Amino acid sequence: MAISTYDRASEAARFITMQIGTRKPRVAVVLGSGLGGVADTVTEAVAIPYGDIPHFPVSTVEGHAGKLIAGSLGGVEVLLMKGRFHFYEGYAMPEITLPVRVFALLGISSLILTNAAGGAAKYLAPGTLMLINDHINLMGDNPLQGANDERFGPRFPDMTNIYTPAYLDIARAAAREMDLLLAEGVYLGLRGPSYETPAEVRMMAALGGDALGMSTVPEAIVARHCGMKILAFSCITNIAAGMHSQEITHSEVMEIGERAGKQLAELIVRIIPRLA
Repeated sequence: MAISTYDRASEAARFITMQIGTRKPRVAVVLGSGLGGVADTVTEAVAIPYGDIPHFPVSTVEGHAGKLIAGSLGGVEVLLMKGRFHFYEGYAMPEITLPVRVFALLGISSLILTNAAGGAAKYLAPGTLMLINDHINLMGDNPLQGANDERFGPRFPDMTNIYTPAYLDIARAAAREMDLLLAEGVYLGLRGPSYETPAEVRMMAALGGDALGMSTVPEAIVARHCGMKILAFSCITNIAAGMHSQEITHSEVMEIGERAGKQLAELIVRIIPRLA
């Protein structure tokens, strides 16, 4: 008999609770390619390899360490995913979004998502941080497809304000305090793993996509389904294909992500106490 997603998430949540003891995480953070350095700011950290957690997939992409970090950030108890899972790795949507379900069962109500993305808008240069205020799902799938489990959320969750307006305001205020130029725009989620062609980039920009990437959208949809509040950032690590003559490489994405990650870490440390 197949194990339900709810039972998988419950078993994983119980295991994590045993590892972190009396800690009660209030905010979860998912770190994208090259952004794992944010986890270095966590104090009193306990690291749990994904391979130890029941039903968790394992990261296969360079720049995704594959550890769940529990500790304190900005004086708030947090859980950080140092590396995520992607649709293009061959995992099904319920698998890549299982950690979000687990966070919800652990009582976490606030989720911060980060990613490395290509800039399709001319104002998004490499190294820019972009606050995501909406998204477009072009992954050809939806993580809520199939039977709905009301214990997680409703059959037809509303996506009008998927990125919580009050959290967007908090991020804007924190960026102003840092004198950080925080861009803002729409993230367009793609299946991957190949980068986009110049013609595809022109099409996606015409559709309203400012930043292009291969993650985040499924996690945001599931978090919304679970009633969580969401804040998300893209680190623009490259200019999308066709907007310059250079080829795009993963090593370039990693390098720029690591540099911009320092600013993102400071921004998140300022934001988290205000979410909690």
